[in-house]
Amino acid sequence: MKIASLQPSVSITLARLGCLDALVACTRYCVEAVPELGARGLTVVRDSWSATEEELRAVEPEVVIASVPYRNESLAAILKAGYPVLALAPHSLADIEEDIRLIAAVAGTPNRAEPVIAEMRQAIDAVVRRVSARPSRPLVYCEEWGKPLIASQLWVRELVEAAGGEFLGEPGRQTTAEAVAAADPEVVIAAWCGAGDRVPLHKLAMRPGWERIRAVREGRVYCIADELLNTPAPTLMEGLRALEAALDDDSSSTAKGLRRICESPKTAGCV
Repeated sequence: MKIASLQPSVSITLARLGCLDALVACTRYCVEAVPELGARGLTVVRDSWSATEEELRAVEPEVVIASVPYRNESLAAILKAGYPVLALAPHSLADIEEDIRLIAAVAGTPNRAEPVIAEMRQAIDAVVRRVSARPSRPLVYCEEWGKPLIASQLWVRELVEAAGGEFLGEPGRQTTAEAVAAADPEVVIAAWCGAGDRVPLHKLAMRPGWERIRAVREGRVYCIADELLNTPAPTLMEGLRALEAALDDDSSSTAKGLRRICESPKTAGCV
């Protein structure tokens, strides 16, 4: 099967399934997420947000696999190209598991899906066991975007709960700085889409009224690299480990992709 992957989540999943040989085209973001793709000489196309009919026809895939986020114009272009399209739009961890099964089936290796899913479930279960002895469940505000403020997706809420926290707000919904301040979260996590690990945490902490919330007073404001929480793929388990470390009240806790603000948001050199 000749597959064009239009989103990093698809390429990451194909890599975990051992099916990269099926790829004939991918995006530059896929190459960033799966560096070994860089040596394969694949045609680089645009993603689900900006793909064009012409570039897809140039690679003649047998199937195009796209995933959220979409733009109406690009989705129309993908469909107009005339190739079979698997369009994914997961919301929950269960949806992501089902997408892994679908991708494995399209790649012609349906038997490879369950081991990947089982590994993810084992990782979640291991974290749940480790945090079960904690005396309390901290209130956690997870932010996917900063202007306007948008809470993280449903699967992030599920990961926060697995890591021993209580998710603040409605997943994927817009909120306000005032509402967050009123709720007084103990931990703040910022994972802005497309920002990598570059969220300016000191600016978050200086939002009106936030100097009074527990997370800011105690220096428990974190950035988790965007790709570890916002990419619906097996790499979410790395995001889960970052969440576990952030929710641990031990300030020495560290994990891949996790960055903590300094104790005082107004201190020179604060990240």
